[in-house]
Amino acid sequence: MPHRNILSDVDMIVRQRQLAMRREIDRRGIALKAVSYDSGIPMPTLLSYFPGGEREPSVMPATALFKLLAGNALPHDILSLVLPDGELIVRAPEEIDHDEIEGACRDYLATKGRAHHPESEAGREIGPTEAAELTKRAAVLKAVA
Repeated sequence: MPHRNILSDVDMIVRQRQLAMRREIDRRGIALKAVSYDSGIPMPTLLSYFPGGEREPSVMPATALFKLLAGNALPHDILSLVLPDGELIVRAPEEIDHDEIEGACRDYLATKGRAHHPESEAGREIGPTEAAELTKRAAVLKAVA
């Protein structure tokens, strides 16, 4: 039954990512009560998706992700942790704001320039923290373009 094993592997991966999300929520000092209020997800249910410690979480359904996004309850970079590597959640604009695009371009280029400075994290190379920052800024560029 290889199909069943693949599903259980995916469940395990998603649960590990939800634990990573909880660690990031705690690290940033985001109150779960506020997340519950903003998303409309009852606190006990929210705690089943993001338990404290290393307890195994319940797999978060797409409906919960929808509520977290619709309520703007968590930053997109935290919500993106549940997605496969290389995927990000970004808010697409309803209209094109050319000033916003210019600002996002300048922000990306300035960040990239700082990352190549000889005294930066990895010298002239781009280090892991810098790469993560550039990825966030690139996602903003894609969202506003």
